[in-house]
Amino acid sequence: MQTHPQPPIDRPADLDTVRDSYDRVADNYAHMVATTGMGDIRRHPWLKASIDVFADAVRGLGPVLDVGCGPGTVTAYLAERGIDVSGVDLSPRMIENARRLHPECRFSVSSVTDLDLEAASLGGVLGWWSLFNLPRAILPQVLAMFARALKPGGHFITGTHVGDGDMVRTEAYGGVPVRWTTHRWLPEQFAELIEQAGLRPVAELRLPPNEHSGPSVVIMAERPA
Repeated sequence: MQTHPQPPIDRPADLDTVRDSYDRVADNYAHMVATTGMGDIRRHPWLKASIDVFADAVRGLGPVLDVGCGPGTVTAYLAERGIDVSGVDLSPRMIENARRLHPECRFSVSSVTDLDLEAASLGGVLGWWSLFNLPRAILPQVLAMFARALKPGGHFITGTHVGDGDMVRTEAYGGVPVRWTTHRWLPEQFAELIEQAGLRPVAELRLPPNEHSGPSVVIMAERPA
């Protein structure tokens, strides 16, 4: 069977700035996950339940890729559940923390826009609060890549910030200076983008603001068999 090469994805204009910003906050972020529970799904029952359902859905389907894995918290949780998972992140410093904290797991450094994923090669993909920095014109390209990379019956799960419009961050995680844009989506807009990419949304969880974040949404979708 002939396979067509993956179409190239546009490079975000602010990619280098975003990478540098996450490198600066990486150590603080990893420390806050460990000490405050921020980003640790084990301390958030609804988020943990979402990842548990995802793990059950992708079990045995093939490799799983955690895109924007940060310090590897969710990657390691899935590995503990017996999932063949690896993590990738834009920030080299985030990956250094992930390898230090979870040496049993596989991690690599790459922008999601530089990934070269084979068609129908993955059982699952996560974009767990890691896609909101992608410009609005580029996110659909990335979602289409995920849809193409999933095997029929494979699943995609994502969480993101809910809202209308963009928010520029100038400091984060303990007051560290950063420069990135959080592109917020309304849940129905985000679900429609996922569907347009060729995936079928199967579940949606809306969460209210908490001490660390504004309102958010988790969406799980399937590549139709």
